[in-house]
Amino acid sequence: MARENRPQRRQEENDGLIKKTIQINRVSKTVKGGKNMRFAALVVVGDGNGKVGYGMGKSKEVPEAIEKATQAAKKNMIPISIVDTTIPHEIVGKFGRGAVLMLPAAEGTGVIAGGPVRAVMEAVGIKNIRTKSHGTQNPINCIKATIAGLASLKTAEEIAALRGKTVEEIVG
Repeated sequence: MARENRPQRRQEENDGLIKKTIQINRVSKTVKGGKNMRFAALVVVGDGNGKVGYGMGKSKEVPEAIEKATQAAKKNMIPISIVDTTIPHEIVGKFGRGAVLMLPAAEGTGVIAGGPVRAVMEAVGIKNIRTKSHGTQNPINCIKATIAGLASLKTAEEIAALRGKTVEEIVG
C-alpha cells in the first residue's frame, strides 16, 4: 500500500539533445542555525546540429540541480552559424575577464579545446576547430565567453542578405 503513494522517478526522456554536465559545485550559506549546503550545477545542452544553450541550477540534491540546469539550458538555446563541420571565420568571444579565441580548422583536425569549451563545441556539433582560452579558467565564464563568440558568428550568405548583395560581391 505504501508503495503506491511514493512519487515515481522521472524517466529519462530521449529528446535527441546532447546534455553535458560541466561542473557540480557544493555551495553553502551560513544562517543562524548553521550552514545550509546546496549543490550548483552547470550544464550545456545542444542538438549537435547548430543549436546550443547553457544553464545553471541549484538544489539540495545533485540530480535535482542537474535537472534544473538542463531545463534552463533548453530554454536558453540559440542557433549557431556552422559551415560544414567548422565555424565560418575566426572570432574572439568575451565575457568579463575571460576571452576564448576560436579558429576554423581543416577537415580532420578535430576539436582542439580545453574543458568547458570542448563540451560546448561537441554539443553544438562542431567537429573541427582550434580554440584558446585567455584571462580565466572559470568554467562558467569560459562557457559564457564561448557562447557569446559563437552567437556572433555570421556566414557569408547571412552578411550578403543583410547588405542586399550577392555572396560574390562580398567575397570578391
